[in-house]
Amino acid sequence: MEDSERKQNLSRIFLQKIRSFRPKEVFTWRLVRTLAMGQGLAVLICGTAVSSQFLASFQVNTPMLQSFIHYLLLLLVYSGTMLCTAGDGNILQVLRRSWWRYLLLGLVDVEANYTVVKAYQYTTLTSVQLLDCFVIPVLMVLSWWVLKTQYRPIHYVSVVICLLGVGAMVGADLLSGRDQGSTSNLLLGDGLVLLSATLYAVSNVCQEYTVKRRTRVEFLGMIGLFGAIISAVQMVVLERNQVAEIQWSWRVGLLFASFALCMFALYSFMPIVMKLSSATSVNLSLLTADLFSLFCGIFLFQYSFSGLYLVSLVIILIGFITFNAVPTPSDQSDPDDLSISSSSSLSSSSVDPERPEQRTEEDLKRQDDVLCSTKM
Repeated sequence: MEDSERKQNLSRIFLQKIRSFRPKEVFTWRLVRTLAMGQGLAVLICGTAVSSQFLASFQVNTPMLQSFIHYLLLLLVYSGTMLCTAGDGNILQVLRRSWWRYLLLGLVDVEANYTVVKAYQYTTLTSVQLLDCFVIPVLMVLSWWVLKTQYRPIHYVSVVICLLGVGAMVGADLLSGRDQGSTSNLLLGDGLVLLSATLYAVSNVCQEYTVKRRTRVEFLGMIGLFGAIISAVQMVVLERNQVAEIQWSWRVGLLFASFALCMFALYSFMPIVMKLSSATSVNLSLLTADLFSLFCGIFLFQYSFSGLYLVSLVIILIGFITFNAVPTPSDQSDPDDLSISSSSSLSSSSVDPERPEQRTEEDLKRQDDVLCSTKM
């Protein structure tokens, strides 16, 4: 009797939830915009993958040179903007306050890009696609720990759905015989992928913190400055011979420019999407980038097609929409929430919390101290 009553109660609650479901409350304009912009980022990553593959056809294998060019663009645009900015947003003020933090962040970002490229020399495409998903659980742990993000059961279910979509994509690759790459040292290659995923997670969490607490221009300006310096040094040390051997032509130059512009646009727009949602949400949307690259490869490189690719795309999008349908509140969720407990000190210093660039240097140092104590 008790079991039957319990089942009736559960079915009654389930029916009530279905009746109370309002599609307009879930499929909001914010969700549509986040979905569209997230897929736009995935298309940009697809552009970098296609450009790199064409460069490989010209016997060009210089990932650090490619990275240096796009960091240089960030330096010229955003660091230049900070140089012309007065007040606490000036590049000299930011360097005096947080130079070592941005130096470490730039190093993490550069090495995250470099290690995943190196991994292709030692392991297979399937391993990279599967292990690269490690960034999502690491991101969720770091977001919970550092940003105090509060995940609900639906978010974990959504992540599992997205990973199932990735599994379908990898299965389609295996069935179509597209398991490309080297097998010279699988353990090293897989380790590099996991290291890259961890570094990307650290970089993304720091990016989310910065763009929601400070400004997008500050983050991109500092990443451009230190990223350009680190990648230039690494390029001279590791790739000087490969760069000297490049047979330059207008096609090669156009491919380098295409890669750099796609990366520049990716770095420029990712903070906007991250501010709308979260670092975890952005990385879930980027899971479709491999699919877009594959669709381009069908026409450009004669890849074979499988219906599982479309199934994978639909599954990933369903997981992404489900994840974003329920908000994930955090202590860093909005600049207006700049620590409720310190609202009195903000008001006494006549600082507008809606304009991060107007905050005093003492406020910014206080935020850095809070983040450091949270990480410790």
